[in-house]
Amino acid sequence: MVLRDFFKKPISSYFTVTLVVFLSTFILWLPFILRANNWLGLKIENSNFQYIYKHYDGPLYIIPAKTLYEQSKIDIPGSGFILSLPLTPKYFAAHLPLYPILIRIFAHIFGYLKSMIFVNILATVILANLFYFVLKRFKMSQNPLLLTIVFLFLPRFLVVRSVGSPESLFILLILSSLLFFEKNNFLLAGLFGGLATMTKIPGILLFPAYVLVLAEKLIKEKKIDFRTIYLLLIPFGLLAVFFLYQKQFSDFFAYFHTGGVVPMPYPFSVFNSSAKWVGTAWLEEIVLYFFLYTFSVISLAHIKQRSFFYFSLVFLAATTFVQHRDISRYALPLWPFACMALEKLFTSKKFLIALLIILPALYLYAWNFCLQNIVPISDWSPFL
Repeated sequence: MVLRDFFKKPISSYFTVTLVVFLSTFILWLPFILRANNWLGLKIENSNFQYIYKHYDGPLYIIPAKTLYEQSKIDIPGSGFILSLPLTPKYFAAHLPLYPILIRIFAHIFGYLKSMIFVNILATVILANLFYFVLKRFKMSQNPLLLTIVFLFLPRFLVVRSVGSPESLFILLILSSLLFFEKNNFLLAGLFGGLATMTKIPGILLFPAYVLVLAEKLIKEKKIDFRTIYLLLIPFGLLAVFFLYQKQFSDFFAYFHTGGVVPMPYPFSVFNSSAKWVGTAWLEEIVLYFFLYTFSVISLAHIKQRSFFYFSLVFLAATTFVQHRDISRYALPLWPFACMALEKLFTSKKFLIALLIILPALYLYAWNFCLQNIVPISDWSPFL
């Protein structure tokens, strides 16, 4: 039913959304494709497309894609893969397997580096069109096409959807799970939720969000739908990851022993310049992000699609504990729901004029960020 309704929508709108994804990504890539050494004042040393390939954490997903977490292939010379970075094999347990598996599948066609980018662009195209479809299906905006375009241009999202990254795939799986949950298709909601959990650990937050929705329904309707048992596929997805780690690392909880797990000590703990993953007191934009998403969650409190509200609430609560400078990336799964909550603002004429005016600033931010946030790779041969 959902798929049939999806393809009933005007094909021209899906084409437009897809075109915007491709065009906006190409513009971000342009100085590196042209090998420009000076781009609107930005100095690009040895300019080439490697700046896109080596953006954190993209290349690090290639290592589990090539080795499937086999330690012997990661760190022993002559075994087929030689680690050229100062990281332990167990570190890569922090990079969950679904994105690497998809990279591995398409690497047979494109090679690993191009596959890393291809999977992300493909996921972004599907995500953007699914977002448009959800807006239309639930009548959440009078201008769903405009809102979808706005959705694509959050500065941090523009960057991560244009390099090697699992974020678009992660948000796509979350939104798919929520869509099927709202249609009472608990099997597919659980399946996509499980896949989200196999992409990034916070996918598990779908499960408590669904529990809250079902608890609210139980209080109101005094009945239980036993098909919701399929939602157990969400924690099972995480268990599948941990069993894989048990097999490959002999450590069921290898994810927590990578040395790269972000601390979550207390609410708003990011505001600590001495913390390992913060390191600065210049954090005022993070206050604005917290305000934006808190206001959005409050605005969704009475939405008919209860899973949208409860997921946003649970995810926001968890995000406040994250002690990492890059809150804008960690909070990205909240962005589509902020667009839904504030759709009248984001599709207003005044907002769109302002967006057009600051569009050059948005791209300058993205280009500047791409020059700095790069993996120090001297030998590319292990990633090819």
